[in-house]
Amino acid sequence: MSAGTRVGIVLVSHSAAVAVAVAELARGLAGGGDLAPVLPAGGTPDGGLGTSSELIRSAAEAADRGAGVAILVDLGSAVLTVKALLAEGDELPGNSRLVDAPFVEGAVAALVTASAGGDLDAVAAAASEAYAYRKD
Repeated sequence: MSAGTRVGIVLVSHSAAVAVAVAELARGLAGGGDLAPVLPAGGTPDGGLGTSSELIRSAAEAADRGAGVAILVDLGSAVLTVKALLAEGDELPGNSRLVDAPFVEGAVAALVTASAGGDLDAVAAAASEAYAYRKD
């Protein structure tokens, strides 16, 4: 499967630097090569902390290749922003989904699964399963 038909991933953080860093980490840990699109959508358009509907919408459109877009978020108000965009019905690409997953581990799992050709359900499940990763 080519990257053109893979699920896209958007990482929404209150910080542009965090969103970019998590996207870079996920790309690095996914092994490089022909990866699914993963785009950061962090901070506000003026570089401040917060979330931006405009940045999220733009990242989702850029990540969309027709197989769906998995959207992972860092904190509570980012959830509200994404839910509001999804509720509008035409603000995000069709088949966009807010995924309940840990931000860093979920991003890595989502990218690995999407890059292997997993559909949106598989990508969301892999990201969500990252809640079970034990660190002890």
